[in-house]
Amino acid sequence: MNTCSLLHLSDQTLSHDLAARMGRERIATAEVLPYLAEFDARRLFVPAGYPSMFAYCLGEFGLSEDAAFKRIRVARTARQFPVIFSALAEGRLHMTAVVMLTPYLRPENADELLAAATGKRKSEIEQLLARQFPRPDLPAQIRALAPVVSCTVQLAPEPVASIAVQLAPEPVEAPGAPLAPEPVASHAGQLAPEPVESPTPVRGETPGPRPRVTPLAPRRFGLQVTIDQSTHDDLRHAQALLGHQVPSGNVAEVLARALRLFVRHLEKRKFAATSQPRPSQRRSNEGSRHIPAEVRRAVWNRDGGRCTFVSASGVRCEARKLVEFDHIHEFARGGQATLGGIRLLCRPHNQYGAERTYGVEFMRRKREAG
Repeated sequence: MNTCSLLHLSDQTLSHDLAARMGRERIATAEVLPYLAEFDARRLFVPAGYPSMFAYCLGEFGLSEDAAFKRIRVARTARQFPVIFSALAEGRLHMTAVVMLTPYLRPENADELLAAATGKRKSEIEQLLARQFPRPDLPAQIRALAPVVSCTVQLAPEPVASIAVQLAPEPVEAPGAPLAPEPVASHAGQLAPEPVESPTPVRGETPGPRPRVTPLAPRRFGLQVTIDQSTHDDLRHAQALLGHQVPSGNVAEVLARALRLFVRHLEKRKFAATSQPRPSQRRSNEGSRHIPAEVRRAVWNRDGGRCTFVSASGVRCEARKLVEFDHIHEFARGGQATLGGIRLLCRPHNQYGAERTYGVEFMRRKREAG
């Protein structure tokens, strides 16, 4: 059937068929979400070769980042409040409404809040939330439009960056800012480095503006961020200290120099990066989890700074975030910290390997105890 051309349909038939198909789409979406939620709860994306449900939806289903985030957020929320499934299937709620309501839903207010949002558009739900969960008024101010410093600079030979920095004593919230994805837990451990991403607000916090790094053109990026008084003072002090090297005080150049120093510091701390490697003065021995510096450097280079987990179907995990040095043969069972005995795994696949060895319940108790 050629679905690209519907010119043969009458107006009445087209209207009827469109409504019918939209209804079926709502039902199909509501039927998919419980499977998505259960798959997520069982963490089946891990043995499939992905570090998160988000990455699984992108890799396996070809969803966009926005589509994956929305479906995962709605599936998790609906698993907690199952009435949402039927509300979506019947068209009483749309998925954007569930995303907006999620930070505010609690067992004691869910029925009332979901009923109040029934049949409402996004703008109406924004007004509903403003009434139910009011935020403080913005302070009344009259001031010149000077606090935003915008500069476009050439960071040769690095990519050119266009940077807008808003200097304010304290972060200022922007009403109606988009909701952030589910929070990612922070884990301690011996982590390999990862490019910095925008931080994710803690669940339950009032949604606010997030730093943005936006591609503008080839090798050009826009950066927008609000900084507090302490960071503002550090920035001004750095500009003063760089008065001879950067007479203009160009913010982009100051940030570029600071980041280069900070990245070198992190690389040295995380995997002993150095331009002049020396034999380690401390050797790994039995009973010690210590991984010699030369082993960490070699493993990082060998594995490409990326998780080495490969699924049964041959999918290698692409995670470069929360990457850890892992004993291939478990340390508790005599594993050695040698080049052949250490690999890089992301935290989900590191935990997955431990669960396969020691059991899910054992590892759950260990995590709770920790």
